[in-house]
Amino acid sequence: MIFDKLKKFYVLFDSPELDCPPVFSSGDVVSGRVVLELGAESRVDSLKLHAEGFAKVHWTESRSAGSSTAYTQNYSDEVEYLNRREVLLQADNGEPTVLPAGRHEFPFSFQLPEETLVTSFEGKHGSIRYWVKVKLHRPWATVRKIKKEFTVIEPIDINTPALLAPQAGTKDKMARVWYRNFGQVSVTAKIDRKGYTPGEVIPVFAEFDNSTSRSVVPKAYITQTQTFIARGTMKQKHSVVATLSGDVVGARRRETWHGRAIKIPPVGPSILQCRIIKVEYMLRVCVDVPGTSKLCLELPLVMGTIPLHPFGSRTSSVSSQYSVNLEWLRMAIPEQPEPPPDYSSVVTEEEAEQRNPAAPRPAEDLSGILERPLMAFVQEFRFRPPPVYSEIDPNPQPVNMRPRCMTC
Repeated sequence: MIFDKLKKFYVLFDSPELDCPPVFSSGDVVSGRVVLELGAESRVDSLKLHAEGFAKVHWTESRSAGSSTAYTQNYSDEVEYLNRREVLLQADNGEPTVLPAGRHEFPFSFQLPEETLVTSFEGKHGSIRYWVKVKLHRPWATVRKIKKEFTVIEPIDINTPALLAPQAGTKDKMARVWYRNFGQVSVTAKIDRKGYTPGEVIPVFAEFDNSTSRSVVPKAYITQTQTFIARGTMKQKHSVVATLSGDVVGARRRETWHGRAIKIPPVGPSILQCRIIKVEYMLRVCVDVPGTSKLCLELPLVMGTIPLHPFGSRTSSVSSQYSVNLEWLRMAIPEQPEPPPDYSSVVTEEEAEQRNPAAPRPAEDLSGILERPLMAFVQEFRFRPPPVYSEIDPNPQPVNMRPRCMTC
């Protein structure tokens, strides 16, 4: 039978490194080979390649139209980023091409659009995918099709003024149960910049002022928000990707964080330029107040792909307020940290009602953070300790308690 003649049919992308799938960005040339292995002589009408790239979203919501009537509303949208066609083999004058038995390779090459593409992504309600599809047409035979995806990562360089700008804020709240006030809790926090890359450590500088009659617990979280947009409606998925717990702050006491470290796990980069899919990050510095809702201060983050230049001339005014050694870092960043909590345990009750007033938001998981195909190729930047600063510590500790300088 003719089907037995085609032993193998697959696509190979050219890669500078063996056993390492290539990663592309806008303007790059995608090249490779379509391989046919035939067990016997075969006639071929054509071999055609089609490269495509789409962002797509889809979800359904149940609606109620009365006590006994319900229906399902569908939401979907898509954006095209790539559409290229190439003929690899075409019959001459309508006559099929005769290929002898054995292995045959058909090279292909096409350039990605020069305008900015969007990073590959897989989420709960949508995806951003790029692929090549090859069709093999033969006389009196079913068309054979193969499809192979490739990864696009648009670079985000955090060495830009906007992403190097420090982030800071203050927030306070009156702690009350029913009609009784217990006093005010306030939190002030700052970080040295907005842009980071996976594997880096964010030193968090914060002050927690507890003027209540109860003890409070400060914490910090890195959260990821996936937003899917279709037909003017928005669907979101929230996840906590990293967490940091502080010491209990007693009643009418104050606690200060002098660069407490929270490490960024290997998450995907921010996606901010797509019309229907966005991936955003936030550092939330929160205070758990017993008997009342949580107080949270949000500082925006951007996850980039190009790390901070180690020889940059800019010295962070925030980071320069502390010195650190490797021993302290090993204590601050355990090798096997506890898994992050559900997002529902991080947001305040008021925030949850504002984001979804109709129904409570279910607890979210981490299923969308490390999904294929992107995270297989994102470089996990190894942590390098920050440089030692010689400026005077504004909050000096006793001599026997201060960490020693690494250069001493």
